[in-house]
Amino acid sequence: EQTGYPPEMLDLELDLEADLGIDTVKQAETFAAIRELYGIERDDSLSLRDYPTLGSVVGFVRDRAPQVAPAPAGDQPVAPMSEQPVDAVPGTDLLHGDDDASAALPRRVVTAVPRPDLDRFVPTGIELGDDSRVIVMTDEGGVGKAVVKRLKKAGVDVLAIEDRPDVDDLLARIDEWRGDGPVQGLYWLPALDVAAPIAEMDLDTWHEELRVRVKLMYRTLRHLYEHLGEQGTFVVAGTRLGGRHGYDDQGAVDPLGGGVIGVTKSFKRERSGALVKAIDFPVSRKTAALADAIIAETERDPGAVEIGRIGDRRFAIGTALRDLPDSPAGVGLDSDSVFVVTGAAGSIVSAIVADLAAATHGTFHLFDLTPEPDRSDPDLAAFGADKEELKRTIFERLKADGKKATPVAVDKELATIERSHAALSAINAVEAAGGTVHYHSVNLLDVEGMAGAMDRVVETSGRVDVLLHAGGIEISKLLPDKDPKEFDLVFDIKADGWFHLMRGLREAPLGATVVFSSVAGRYGNTGQSDYSAANDLLCKMTSNLRTSRPGTTGLAFDWTAWGDIGMATRGSIPTVMKAAGIDMLPAAAGIPVIRRELTGDATTREQVVAQALGILTAEIAPDGGLDRSAISAGDHPLVPLSPASLDPSAGFVATVTLDPTAEPFLDDHRIDGPAVLPGVMGMETFATAARMPFGDRSIAGVEDVVFEAPFKFYRDEPRELRVVARYEPDGEDIVARCELVGVRRLANQEEPQITVHFRTVVRLSDNRSAPDAGDPPAAGDPPENAAVAEDIYRIYFHGPAYQVLDRVWLEGDRVIGLMAGDLPAEGSDADAESLLRPRLIELCFQTAGVWEIGTTGRLALPHHVERVRVLRPPREARGRLHALIEPTGDGFEGRVVDEDGAVFVELEGYRTIQVPSPLDEEAVAPLRAAMA
Repeated sequence: EQTGYPPEMLDLELDLEADLGIDTVKQAETFAAIRELYGIERDDSLSLRDYPTLGSVVGFVRDRAPQVAPAPAGDQPVAPMSEQPVDAVPGTDLLHGDDDASAALPRRVVTAVPRPDLDRFVPTGIELGDDSRVIVMTDEGGVGKAVVKRLKKAGVDVLAIEDRPDVDDLLARIDEWRGDGPVQGLYWLPALDVAAPIAEMDLDTWHEELRVRVKLMYRTLRHLYEHLGEQGTFVVAGTRLGGRHGYDDQGAVDPLGGGVIGVTKSFKRERSGALVKAIDFPVSRKTAALADAIIAETERDPGAVEIGRIGDRRFAIGTALRDLPDSPAGVGLDSDSVFVVTGAAGSIVSAIVADLAAATHGTFHLFDLTPEPDRSDPDLAAFGADKEELKRTIFERLKADGKKATPVAVDKELATIERSHAALSAINAVEAAGGTVHYHSVNLLDVEGMAGAMDRVVETSGRVDVLLHAGGIEISKLLPDKDPKEFDLVFDIKADGWFHLMRGLREAPLGATVVFSSVAGRYGNTGQSDYSAANDLLCKMTSNLRTSRPGTTGLAFDWTAWGDIGMATRGSIPTVMKAAGIDMLPAAAGIPVIRRELTGDATTREQVVAQALGILTAEIAPDGGLDRSAISAGDHPLVPLSPASLDPSAGFVATVTLDPTAEPFLDDHRIDGPAVLPGVMGMETFATAARMPFGDRSIAGVEDVVFEAPFKFYRDEPRELRVVARYEPDGEDIVARCELVGVRRLANQEEPQITVHFRTVVRLSDNRSAPDAGDPPAAGDPPENAAVAEDIYRIYFHGPAYQVLDRVWLEGDRVIGLMAGDLPAEGSDADAESLLRPRLIELCFQTAGVWEIGTTGRLALPHHVERVRVLRPPREARGRLHALIEPTGDGFEGRVVDEDGAVFVELEGYRTIQVPSPLDEEAVAPLRAAMA
């Protein structure tokens, strides 16, 4: 059943892994199933190595359950190795895409995330002193020498590699030095040197730059694998992508650093006990400051591998959910479009080609190592008609040729046929759609072959509208087991393939590039250091297009493993993925992604295409490395939040449990009985949480506030309130996209109910502009028909702490609300200091609400605010405060001023939602008179 081959094609002496392709994970599953089927007790001392063949497995059953007779061969069903497509492109076996399923995928765009100062994080456990022995592979710009100088001053024994040795010489030097004691750490800094642009390199230069940065690093880490992995050891690399790892407007400056980062991330996956970081810097001549930063990063913050530094500002790399633009703003694709596709004979790629062909009817240049398929080949027809019968044919053919007919041998030949079949399916799909196909059988590593193929593309089509680089292979092995030839092959196919493609284009116009990366490239992965390095290199090459080819859109897709089609559907990979909490990507959802992104958004970017990512996004240090004791909401916060964790993608999480009977801002805000968190206190909570990790910054404003669902306190029981803040740079500011989340456990439900109640964006700034002066309210007393507090709070539900209005009246086209004096404390802490002055914002809300009641006879609640700025504290007011509100037709604009016109609060784009039931007309009458 595990092999997908009938018993008559198997031999009891076949090796489970070498001959049958059943890896160790599947072997473990098989033994578990056998124990359950035959009632055999678990034996923890059992070793799979003692049962390497089918015969030994049969012997295991007979020894442990001798009363069981072997079942007749025909009694057991045979499971096929791979699923048959259920909805195929006409004339092919290629699966259709589903645009709705594709649109439902989370659209995760990779981005640089502001990260707090190092003093907000716990120490890493790395101590650099007299007992330390450290290797430094230096750069040529002087940063490495500055690092060596500081290490030696601290008493560290340093092996400095200041030249560019060949691998044997490098490892020999390390071995000679290592004989005097253990190695604590490695600084790998060659990628701090900026390489020439790819357009100015020849192939030898390209290879040498990558050898020094990437391949020597792999060989060094492989050599030191057993030494660098425990707590207290470290690997720290440096790059020059620009300070944000290329995730900014300028793009990656020296994209070759991507290969270094990929190796670094995968090493962390394999040796999780070590501190592992890749620190990125902008281009500069500074050495001392960078050396200080590198050592400081070694000693503090174990919570992130990818760190960016621009001066004192720090960044990590995460993902942000982004919607496609409302109006398509991508690359225009039509029947004139020209595509170049590498790896075209892969089942996934051929399905994507079919999708693009059906949408465009364009011209496709298909590149693959597989020879151009022979349409008359009977094996190709058999593959599409009956794979199981084809297996039998291959099995008999191997036996007839005197070869060992094992499932592994059959599968190897079947894989070759499968690629030819996929190539033919792609060709057929393009032709069926009315497009044109040019098939190029070429090795991506073949310099002359690739040059000739690209010459033919340029001569035939003159330009390339979409260059889709999907060619590559994957060989998963841990670093100690990864042969250098295998590393080179996996890395070079992607890296050199890109070099040959871009060099081969010469000056031909290029509309867009699409590179196939993977979650291994984004997050690193065990056994995939080469694959991760090559993929991250391609992602940084894509980023570099922002400046090297500003007219070209670059897309990099970090695919998770695909379901339904592709290599990941075979063997134990689905089981491993499930155990790791990683969802496989449904093919129907994945196939349309490239077309959707090309046509929908012309922004150069990298994005993760996946559903649940499981362990790939799990914290690498408790609480994300955050030092909770170094972060607080202030001495006397109105909302006493506590920090919980910080993650580049999941964001900063802070929590607080509020008691509605103890907090006046809750007890005095009850709607039909239960206490309800006031919208203005939700905004205060957001501001408090967003500022906690960045305490040196001030609140410049709160934007795009959405009140989605009331946060209620049922039966007056305390509830935990959770705020999630996801940070992004915006010029010199930091913006925090915040959600206020409530969790309730309902009767008869196993899973808790999770609700996002409010959303907003908090802007944090280093500089606050001087507040503008406003227009003072009219001099004199309010008019006689002004609405008074007694009448207002017959309708409003607010208690004393939120009865902020004294009077409300009309003055021309604006509504004026006079703030009440001597209000009781807002919170249980009488000394509490607020950030957003929520009662001043409430003054605006209620003043606008009185106008709505007086003109419509209905009560309205807050629904959305475009922007709030708090400019001064109330204690600076001269005289009494007034809200000046201007109805705009679809909402309100407003501000709070004192009697001199000094502005304390600015409110823009305030909109409400009406409560359906009308109010008592007698209660409304005084407000109607005031607003007449």
